[in-house]
Amino acid sequence: MKKQQGLTLIGFVFVLIIIGFFIYMAMKLVPAYAEYMGVVKAMKTLAAEPDLASKTPEQIQSDLAFKGSFQYVDDKTFSAQNIHIKNGPGGGTLQVKYDKDIPFLYNIDFLLHFDKTVPLGNNAGA
Repeated sequence: MKKQQGLTLIGFVFVLIIIGFFIYMAMKLVPAYAEYMGVVKAMKTLAAEPDLASKTPEQIQSDLAFKGSFQYVDDKTFSAQNIHIKNGPGGGTLQVKYDKDIPFLYNIDFLLHFDKTVPLGNNAGA
């Protein structure tokens, strides 16, 4: 007599539930990371501009928001409290630091912290 091997219907449903859970989690998290990639691209594009040293912090924030709009970045991401421009001896840095709160299930949320700093060639925002 041969012993049957395989996955039962209940086992198959259980595996589908687990796979579905991770797919749902990815559907919630991937857009936030895609937005972060847009933030990074907008920051690098702005940092490469030659006339950045003559711009005020408000103009830099406006330019970031404009460049971010092409990358589907939320307007709140480039708010004044999230953008920090620091000047140093070797040039300045542009930092964008923000949190993203993503509702998941019932009272469970994901809180993502994003922090990116890019070097500026000149002392921007001086």
